[in-house]
Amino acid sequence: MANYVLTVACKSTRRVVAAISNCLADQGCKIIDSAQFDDLDTGRFFMRVSFISEEGGNQQTLVQTFKPTAEAFEMDATIYDTQKRMKVLLMVSRFGHCLNDLLYRWKIGALPVDIVGVVSNHFDYQKVVVNHDIPFHHIPVTKANKVQAETRIMDVVEQTGTELIVLARYMQILSDQMCQKMSGRIINIHHSFLPSFKGANPYKQAYERGVKLIGATAHYVTADLDEGPIIEQDIARITHAQSAEDYVSIGRDVESQVLARAMHAHIHHRCFINGNRTVVFPPSPGSYASERMG
Repeated sequence: MANYVLTVACKSTRRVVAAISNCLADQGCKIIDSAQFDDLDTGRFFMRVSFISEEGGNQQTLVQTFKPTAEAFEMDATIYDTQKRMKVLLMVSRFGHCLNDLLYRWKIGALPVDIVGVVSNHFDYQKVVVNHDIPFHHIPVTKANKVQAETRIMDVVEQTGTELIVLARYMQILSDQMCQKMSGRIINIHHSFLPSFKGANPYKQAYERGVKLIGATAHYVTADLDEGPIIEQDIARITHAQSAEDYVSIGRDVESQVLARAMHAHIHHRCFINGNRTVVFPPSPGSYASERMG
């Protein structure tokens, strides 16, 4: 039996849950897992439903039969086939810990996506990427060619059918135009010292100030640098006995784990943008094992 995920975002109103459940039941579908959230501050309702089609309905048929319900409640609704893997483009500069972590998770099946390519403004990880039989795109970026470079990146996105871009420590600022065009489809990772320790060597700055917590934040990319809706965060505690090098090492581990969890939330359609915030539902039973690996 085919397994699907329905995501819904709409104005908060009565009978919406009943309408969704009844529509799926009428089409011979059985709900496996369901999560919902009613934001009283914004008046928005969010719901994620995992279900199977016991009568063999295909995705196109289910979309068409759900359309009247979606229109009646003015829903932003999408039905996903869980067997279809999301196409992901990774981007990296010269810090490879997040890239290596994602490639390992992908290789062992813990990250169920199709990595359609890796873009980098340097050659440092070309061999690593090619050894995984993944296309490597070297696109250098300078002040003089930034527009042309982003055009080449978007060409790769369009040619590969990329659905999600992951900035695995890609140290270039994306233009407002690219952020808007790929809104809700670019995830970035950075340390959580901001705005305290900006610029180069943030971990060294943190060490010199005796910081006791190291954290990382994964968020959607917007035109406001490092201020997009947050998807995932985590921290590690530091003691006075640890060195500046320890700070860097621990920070890399936290960044890698947080980015992987943020990716899982997105590719499993558990994350909804809610203004400047996000609604992130917990892993469903069907994806729990792979999402908890690491």
